[in-house]
Amino acid sequence: MKLRSSSSEDPDINLTSLIDVVLLLLVFFMISTSFVRESKVGIRLPEARGEADVAAIADPLVIAVTAQGSYLVNDRALLDNSPDTLADALTETAGNKPGTSITISADAEASHQSVITAMDVAGRLGYIEINIATVKPKAD
Repeated sequence: MKLRSSSSEDPDINLTSLIDVVLLLLVFFMISTSFVRESKVGIRLPEARGEADVAAIADPLVIAVTAQGSYLVNDRALLDNSPDTLADALTETAGNKPGTSITISADAEASHQSVITAMDVAGRLGYIEINIATVKPKAD
């Protein structure tokens, strides 16, 4: 009895079903993924607990921003809220004091745009030291 040797054929592997499963998983993960929405990211602003060195500031220039968005330079009200008027008032009040620091004291209800406008005007006039006035948080 003579046994025949089997022919040596390479086995075929069908990859079609594997590719189908991978594509289905890809579609599933794309649909079920939740994306971060930037508008829902909460921001918690820092509190200022340090004390300002008042002795180092000889004669600060103070820009007060009211809740309505009007400006006061060293407790003097301006005629209007335009950036040009604020720049003129800063130039007139400070004179030629290049080392003068500016402190911006804004009301808690003041718009962010009003504060940024005051900072922008001070920066364009060449002031490098711009401080923001804060209050200490109340002890709980």
